[in-house]
Amino acid sequence: MTVLRSEALRSLKPWAEYVWTGRDWSGLKWLDTVQKKPTEEEVDAEVIRLKALWDADDYKRKRAREYPSLVDQLDDIYHNGIDAWKATIKATKDKYPKS
Repeated sequence: MTVLRSEALRSLKPWAEYVWTGRDWSGLKWLDTVQKKPTEEEVDAEVIRLKALWDADDYKRKRAREYPSLVDQLDDIYHNGIDAWKATIKATKDKYPKS
């Protein structure tokens, strides 16, 4: 995932009023009279922080895609018991361990 500067700006200054045209820093026109405009360096540092958070949760997204639906999990428990269900879930957790 690419974290955009606009996402970082929203993270740093929620509800701030601004207009951003184009892609470079000179296109940012700060309209907010309550919050101070962050520096380009602050926004770039926030991009790096948000990207690290996204990357740290990659295992969660991979697991979520592979887990059976909740309906299928409940059906598995009903027909095969908790231990069989745990084995199914553990296989996915083992395939995508926490970082």
